[in-house]
Amino acid sequence: MTLDQMTDAELAAQPAAYWTGLAYEALISFTRARQAELGFTQPQFWLLRNLSSNDLSPDGQGMTIPQLREAMATYLRPEDDLHAEAEVLLERGWLRRDSENRLWITEAGEEARVRLKAHAPAIRARIHEGIDDADYVAALKVLGKLMRNTQGS
Repeated sequence: MTLDQMTDAELAAQPAAYWTGLAYEALISFTRARQAELGFTQPQFWLLRNLSSNDLSPDGQGMTIPQLREAMATYLRPEDDLHAEAEVLLERGWLRRDSENRLWITEAGEEARVRLKAHAPAIRARIHEGIDDADYVAALKVLGKLMRNTQGS
């Protein structure tokens, strides 16, 4: 049974963890499919972002794969292979590796990061299609409350 087929009373009794898990998988799958159509992977984009002083890198310094894995620990998926993804970016000339095995974003990599980031609004727009901003904000507030209710349990 889908959400659209349930009454409000039935929906109210549904387990949040089950539905948030399904939503997470659907959203990640959709996002990654769109990025693949555009010729890159989400982990490749994250590598560029984490190495760019114009994005997530606090200092623009090179990082090793273990350091990058630690920086991305909250959003990497088990199947994400940063070593393999970095190799692709090295071959493209978007990253370079120094003698201490740190990865650095190149000028071409920074240009690519900006191009790849430009696709994010269209992906977001498709995901949010037909959803009023107020409804989206309300849903996030409810999720936040669910998380606060379970902290320390």
